[in-house]
Amino acid sequence: MINIPFFSKKESKINVSQPVISREQAVTTLEDFIAPAGLQINPSFIKLGSKYCSTIFILTYPNYLAINWFSSVVNIDEAFDVSVFYHPVDSTKVLRDLRKKSAEIQAQISLEQERNLVRNPLLEIGLKNVEELRNLIQQGAEKMFDVGVYITFLADSQEELKEVEKKIKSILEQQLIYSKTAIFRQFEGLESTLPLGLDRLLLTTPLNSQPASTIFPFSSLDLSQNKGILYGINQHNNSLVIFDRFSLPNANMVVFAQTGAGKSYAVKLEILRSLLFGTDVIIIDPENEYQYFAESLGGSFYKIAVASEDNINPFDFPKVGEDESPEEVFRSHILTLISLIKLLVGGLNPREEIILDRALTETYALRDIFPHNLNEPHKPPLMEDLESILKNIEGGEDLAAKLYQYTKGSFAGFLNQPSNIDLSNRLVVFGIRELEEALRPIAMYVILNYIWTAIKKDIKKRIVTIDEGWWLLAHEESASFLFSLVKRARKYYLGITFISQDVEDALSSPYGKPIITNSSLGLLLRQSPANIENLGQAFNLTDQEKALLLQTSVGTGLFLAQNQHAAIQIIASYAEDQIITSNPAQLMAIKEEKAKLENT
Repeated sequence: MINIPFFSKKESKINVSQPVISREQAVTTLEDFIAPAGLQINPSFIKLGSKYCSTIFILTYPNYLAINWFSSVVNIDEAFDVSVFYHPVDSTKVLRDLRKKSAEIQAQISLEQERNLVRNPLLEIGLKNVEELRNLIQQGAEKMFDVGVYITFLADSQEELKEVEKKIKSILEQQLIYSKTAIFRQFEGLESTLPLGLDRLLLTTPLNSQPASTIFPFSSLDLSQNKGILYGINQHNNSLVIFDRFSLPNANMVVFAQTGAGKSYAVKLEILRSLLFGTDVIIIDPENEYQYFAESLGGSFYKIAVASEDNINPFDFPKVGEDESPEEVFRSHILTLISLIKLLVGGLNPREEIILDRALTETYALRDIFPHNLNEPHKPPLMEDLESILKNIEGGEDLAAKLYQYTKGSFAGFLNQPSNIDLSNRLVVFGIRELEEALRPIAMYVILNYIWTAIKKDIKKRIVTIDEGWWLLAHEESASFLFSLVKRARKYYLGITFISQDVEDALSSPYGKPIITNSSLGLLLRQSPANIENLGQAFNLTDQEKALLLQTSVGTGLFLAQNQHAAIQIIASYAEDQIITSNPAQLMAIKEEKAKLENT
């Protein structure tokens, strides 16, 4: 056993005549801070400070190596370093050796034939392989390498070290790949796996290009980009899940999870980190879960309710873009209002639709609004103006009577006021908790249409988050509008985040599955057994992934980026947690602490 203490360059020479200095004065360099206290070298392991490490090398390979075979080692949940060295071999020497080997095999086959022995398939296959390799090398299609693969793994004790070594060797042996411990060469093994580019072991195996390429690059379950925000920790290999959703084919995302599984927490964390990178965020919040979040960040919170002072007028007209014709914009807006009236009155027959179409056009004409002057300043009409027009159209009396509830009846303050909402803040939350359940899908439809109008006026990087999106999917008109928004969002630098507790609600709608397929990102947290099969079919999950979603804890699940899946753990810093928490007890404690600080 050899003991090698680590010293800095300052301490390498000791002068006994100098006065004794304190430890704080001695430890002054970066090397002193990061270096272990000492290095203890043993024949089969090294004690590096308080850690134990050991190096193994791959000794032999089977005749055929499958693509991605090394991923089973790379993705194990242990601490280890891997180095792969490719030493090119001179083709002339290789061809000479292969020619000699071919002659030896042919001589052996001839000798066995002269002795009338039964043919040996192993010799014939070996000769065929040698000749094929000779041809490929002569054509320049293949090259030969001496390949060294070294794995240095770490543990807290010798017993754990042996367990890790056993695990790695078992994984390799299942694929007929055998490894050995670098006995009496552990220090050289440690140096070989440090990021120095030095092969100190030189324990190599000859491989041609094709099998050598199956080792590098590693095929790991990594879901990460060079830019973007941190979504969480990849539980397969403890790497980071970093993505810029706007760099994908579309910036849409779906989130499905049971109540209490952490979906709102995860979405708030994504929003908080997106805001830091200049993304504007608009949220539709059915339960006021985002009110404290918005107030903490200086965002705007608007309460949409029957008696609220915050109002949206659905008759506000969108601005005509440079690449749009006024007639198309006018017609599209009329159709959107027809869909809204359908939600309000519970459906229309064909005759009523025709009457309503005419009434809406006349309502805008009453305010001197026509397709040719849409971009001019106008005062938009209100719902009561439409009601008055319908009363004076033959056959429109019944529709006018149904709209009475929203103009002068119990819901009069909901949709019959001029808009007074400002979307200029970078974080805007619409709370609809105070509305009756029957009005919630209507409110979500109106808010989305208002947001869409603003987005078309001023295009910039935005995320629109729709919590409890199943409310919109429950009605044909609102579900169709949401799907249209998801399909067109990419053109307006927009990403839609659709959140729902129950995947059944989404899949039961004819628009649910298309919304999922038009979303490049997905986050699946804990699920109920009743929904897991349908969820598995919708997202092409394996049996292992479905089992994970049934047993996972709060804040963990599956992160899906296009066709890639990885188990993820959502982790926030302390400061982030104080802002995004939805825990009632934690929120009460924060309020009490703030009250104490204000009183002092």
